[in-house]
Amino acid sequence: MQNLWGKRFAALIIDFLIVILITWVFSGIVYPLLAVTNTFGILNYWIIVTAVIVMVYFTYFEGKLGTTPGKSVMKIEVVVDDGEMNYQKAFIRNISKILGIPLILDIMVDYIAGSSKLRYLDEVAGTDVKLKA
Repeated sequence: MQNLWGKRFAALIIDFLIVILITWVFSGIVYPLLAVTNTFGILNYWIIVTAVIVMVYFTYFEGKLGTTPGKSVMKIEVVVDDGEMNYQKAFIRNISKILGIPLILDIMVDYIAGSSKLRYLDEVAGTDVKLKA
């Protein structure tokens, strides 16, 4: 179990580095447009843009492949308790990743509840993360 925690944490770091890179590329494309149109006020919305990128990234990869690039590197995958993995389950299990604090609460609530899973939203979505076979 301890090994899985470490792998999940390392996968999360890898995935967030990729998300940061995507956000930088996106901002590199958008920033010149903002400079030309003098609409720098839109920069206040970067937290929303980043949240959308996070949700699209994790939902797409987990819904389609059952894993993200970070999880693939760490040789772990998302599995479904019942049925098949889909975008809806991927979206539900990743809601807490929009910002860091909800993710911490997601882990703490499940720990306090004494569940066998590591995150509460994994229970809600009917998913779990396992080592690849």
